[in-house]
Amino acid sequence: MLSLRDALRQMWRDMRSQKLRTFLTVFGIVWGTVSVTLLLAFGKGMQSQMVVNAAGLGDGICIAWPGLTSIPFEGLGKGRKIRINEDDVEAIRRQAPGIRAVSSEYSDTMKMNYGTKTVAVDVSGVAPEFGFMRNINPQPGSRFINPTDMDEQRRVLFIGWKLAEQVFGKGTDPVGKTVMLKGSPFLVIGVLEEKIQQSSYSGRDNGKGFIPGTTFRALTGSKWVDNLIYQPAVMKDSKAVTDGVRRVLAGRQRFDPEDKEAFSVWDATEQFAFLATFFLSFRLFLGIIGSFTLIVGGIGVSNIMNVVVEERTKEIGIKMALGAKTPWILRQFLLETLLITAMGGLVGFGISMAVCAVFPSFKVTQYVGDPDVSMGVALLTAAVLGLTGLVAGYFPAREASRLDPVVAMKL
Repeated sequence: MLSLRDALRQMWRDMRSQKLRTFLTVFGIVWGTVSVTLLLAFGKGMQSQMVVNAAGLGDGICIAWPGLTSIPFEGLGKGRKIRINEDDVEAIRRQAPGIRAVSSEYSDTMKMNYGTKTVAVDVSGVAPEFGFMRNINPQPGSRFINPTDMDEQRRVLFIGWKLAEQVFGKGTDPVGKTVMLKGSPFLVIGVLEEKIQQSSYSGRDNGKGFIPGTTFRALTGSKWVDNLIYQPAVMKDSKAVTDGVRRVLAGRQRFDPEDKEAFSVWDATEQFAFLATFFLSFRLFLGIIGSFTLIVGGIGVSNIMNVVVEERTKEIGIKMALGAKTPWILRQFLLETLLITAMGGLVGFGISMAVCAVFPSFKVTQYVGDPDVSMGVALLTAAVLGLTGLVAGYFPAREASRLDPVVAMKL
């Protein structure tokens, strides 16, 4: 019975007799393994980073705003302005099915004074739910607006990290300090933790201020909501949830539920669905390209094994004359082929891991992400390697096992 030790000894002898050919063959397997692993790892890293970048706007949210009617309804002409107030928002919270959270948003540009500094700040009046929906996470030691702030109309302010540096200076903790906002004192309760935000609808969060919606209305006299932010409980149900929200508002504001202009919605969940579909196809494409490179290396393995069979024809004939059966010869050459493939694969996988470990030091994560050699990538690479080695070695092994011992010993 062929042992692993015998196969290793025989493989080492064959490799020494064909050093250059063996090196080029193993290099082909190494290159193919690196191609498959890195292409899939970079594809996964890029997908993860794109999801992080998209989540800077919010976690599967819908941004809506009232507009003008474009369809006549119940005797009312088109072009009528729709206005939404807090009663409408509360009705949506109670009646619209499938909503996890909803928040109104009021917006205005206000003058902020601190010491000798005066800046114009885009300020939003929001509800506590706004924070987790928009991924507005406070830095350690600070907080976002809470329900008590809303109920008591507290004059508290949450600011973006870039605004904090602009007003208070870099390295200074603004929490607990008082600023004048629109002529009224406000206590800074929190600072936004740094995040990547590649899209927005009213400016980047890092330069904005957020106060309780009740305080905003009392300070400015605003009655009408500028934007409505809501989050479906299940992301894939966002269209049905939006239809439900529009029906609730249409019943209260008397406009056609099919009128998209009266109540416009930016469904940010569609971006996540698109990214998932796009990167599934993209990574599949990268995997196929990398697999083709590995197959080319497999052809090299097949070629060298054919040479090995030719050089060991007499040896094979002697073994068969001494009683070696066809399956024994077949297993011997298949095992040698798989060992050569595994050796190249291990080297290639090691190189890939080293590249993935070093790549984050180039500090381009925000743009292309960090490559990630996940368990799935490793298993897929191992499967492709095993299949390549099996196919590459089968035909030379079959040829060797079918030799006529009498003819083989004469060669």
